[in-house]
Amino acid sequence: MHANNGIISQPSPYSVTETIDRLEAILQAKGITIFARIDQQAEAEKVGLSLRPTELLLFGNPKAGTPLMLAEPMIALDLPLKVLAWEAADGKVWLSYNDPGYLKQRFSLSDELVKNIAVIAPLINQTLQ
Repeated sequence: MHANNGIISQPSPYSVTETIDRLEAILQAKGITIFARIDQQAEAEKVGLSLRPTELLLFGNPKAGTPLMLAEPMIALDLPLKVLAWEAADGKVWLSYNDPGYLKQRFSLSDELVKNIAVIAPLINQTLQ
């Protein structure tokens, strides 16, 4: 795992699609809303461009996110939560997401409020098992 500019990236032992499928299944089992799944490779192909496998999943819980937006409306730029699965040039697959600690600092969130988004780390860890 490594962090860069507030983004945490962890290696995945699965393909991009399988990684996002696994996360999606975990989220659905927990009743977490999935707002969108974007296959960016497929979108690139639609316009005649090539992109390594890349998928973005947007998800969240309005009960958790709304208090954050009430405290700091601009956090809506980073909500719902987003996870990016992508294949690097060497074929290695990564799962990347915004570091909740970075968002805490960026938006001056209280410890209590950051707990609402800190749930992302255990979800990612479960996905990558």
